[in-house]
Amino acid sequence: MANKLQNETSPYLKQHMNNPVQWMPWGEEALAKAKQENKLIVISIGYSACHWCHVMERESFENEAIAQTMNKFYVSIKIDREERPDIDQIYMIAVQLMTKSGGWPLNVICLPDGRPIYGGTYFKPQDWQHILLQIAQMWEETPEVALDYASKLTAGIQQAEQLPIAQIPEQYSLKDLKTVVLPWKEHFDYRDGGYRRAPKFPLPNNWIFLLRYATLAKDPEILSHVHFTLEQIANGGIYDHIGGGFCRYAVDERWHVPHFEKMLYDNGQLISLYSEAYQQSPTPQYKRVVQETIAWAIREMKAPNGGFYSALDADSEGIEGKFYTFQHKEFDILGADAEIARNYFNITDEGNWSEEQTNIPFVNSKNNHLIEEAGFTADDWAAYLTEIKSKLLQYRATRVRPGLDNKQLTGWNALLAKGLVDAYRTFADPEYLSTAIGIAHFLAMDCTVEGYLLHQPKDHNRSIDGFLDDYAFTIEAYIALYEATFEEIWLYKAKKLADRAITLFYDRETATFYYTANNGEELIARKSEIMDNVIPGSASSIVRQLYKLGLLFDDDGFIAIADQVFANVYPHIASYGSAYSNWATQLLDLHFGVNEIAITGQSATEWRSQLEQKLYIPNKIMLGGTNSTLPLLVNKGEVESKAYLCRNKTCSLPQPSIAQLIELINDNEA
Repeated sequence: MANKLQNETSPYLKQHMNNPVQWMPWGEEALAKAKQENKLIVISIGYSACHWCHVMERESFENEAIAQTMNKFYVSIKIDREERPDIDQIYMIAVQLMTKSGGWPLNVICLPDGRPIYGGTYFKPQDWQHILLQIAQMWEETPEVALDYASKLTAGIQQAEQLPIAQIPEQYSLKDLKTVVLPWKEHFDYRDGGYRRAPKFPLPNNWIFLLRYATLAKDPEILSHVHFTLEQIANGGIYDHIGGGFCRYAVDERWHVPHFEKMLYDNGQLISLYSEAYQQSPTPQYKRVVQETIAWAIREMKAPNGGFYSALDADSEGIEGKFYTFQHKEFDILGADAEIARNYFNITDEGNWSEEQTNIPFVNSKNNHLIEEAGFTADDWAAYLTEIKSKLLQYRATRVRPGLDNKQLTGWNALLAKGLVDAYRTFADPEYLSTAIGIAHFLAMDCTVEGYLLHQPKDHNRSIDGFLDDYAFTIEAYIALYEATFEEIWLYKAKKLADRAITLFYDRETATFYYTANNGEELIARKSEIMDNVIPGSASSIVRQLYKLGLLFDDDGFIAIADQVFANVYPHIASYGSAYSNWATQLLDLHFGVNEIAITGQSATEWRSQLEQKLYIPNKIMLGGTNSTLPLLVNKGEVESKAYLCRNKTCSLPQPSIAQLIELINDNEA
């Protein structure tokens, strides 16, 4: 018989509804049952595209003996981490405090009141059964031991990442930035790109900071490493060369063997990164990666309501990566083109992924010689490669597809919308803008109720209120849409959400942005999310948006909040630059200043496009249009277009062309 997950809408929870474990969803019923029966709780957290979650399900949660133990001694709760990142955050901190590591599946044993006493990630079945029995015995015989440990651990969770209020510095210097960057550089992998470690995550926010830093601080060594890293990632097996889009990470140091799940949040950010990198250095490979990744997202992840789904599974037919890999003979479908395609994508008879005796398509430096030897010009090769990929994609489409997680998450959709806007601003493809506007309408209509954001569209089960990152990323997407179109409706939507975010998440006494709202469900701790990870942290993201809105609306209130929160975090940035990369990007703006570029008149959007096609300005915000009420545009409503460069509440004389504006910007940077 199906357990109580059968009525859930989350694909991850529904995957477990036929387990013999009597799973319950998180909620009052499960928590009350644990208290009434004085039973310990197993909280098991994962997500639908997680390979090791599937493995533990097969080995342990479908095992009758283990299920019997869990059902007898525990109340077992399954949580989709993407639905409830607030709960995941708390128990992840607990496991990190206990074990010094974390990940998914995340399995935590808790007291009946939800306080954790034991946890870890993946467990082998015999180990899991042993732990379950041992802790159940302890709870029966010496409950005071568990109670004492839970009190100490919960105190540690509550205190983690609490920052004191710091004095706001008068200014931030280039020396401050170099203090962050110099120890960061020591981890660079100059052989394979990225950092000297495995597994390797793309970490797009890291490379956006380093790209901007290298440009503004005129550091050619770092600039070279950023571009080398982006080329290595785009060449590696972590990138889907046949269908576009990036997998979550590579398990090796060469970016070759990916963990094959594809996440919407990674791809949205990587579209932004490669678009911005193209502005700095117009590399055809970057443009192709952006085009193919957007094509994948629209083809495979877009929903009828204009929003996008969350993820594609790593596994198909129960085998990790089966959908994406090729046997040597399969390239025979290309006929006369098979041999050059095999050489280009490194497809071998014995398999380039020797562990599985199959091939993951990837490219490397020898491919340029291959193209030259075959007599292709760059344009001819680009057209030829597109044709080869199209044939392989059609062939691959006949396979059993990986599972689709059809959840639609507010924050992740906002990240993709921002990526699409960045791509539009770089490549001027109107489809990118129209798709981004479609997401924005989805966020405004399906994910907003009476001015409050939801974490995802409500369903028949429940309505989950938006978290701080949902607000921060949606504000960022709306601001980006304004900067691309100069339609002020998006800017005013962003401002309303910022006001609401301050009301819901900001504690003025501690100068802290909490991840959960002050009227949200009460958990064992209310946490702030300070550090950046594969997604920028919610605190750094909201602070960056408040700075932007403060400039756009000349609102000192927004800037005062942002200044104080930033000052609290600033002393920690240099300790681990990679984990504070979004804060470091803000430090760039605070030191180098922000170019506020105001364009008036009927040609404002055309001039905006000209500027962004011709000049990479990493530290800028754009304003434009006619008859605007924005402070920088008031009384600048000329029909004839003019451009102004403003910094520190002072604007230049009107410039009659983009060429002259660029000259003025370059003079200021010199």
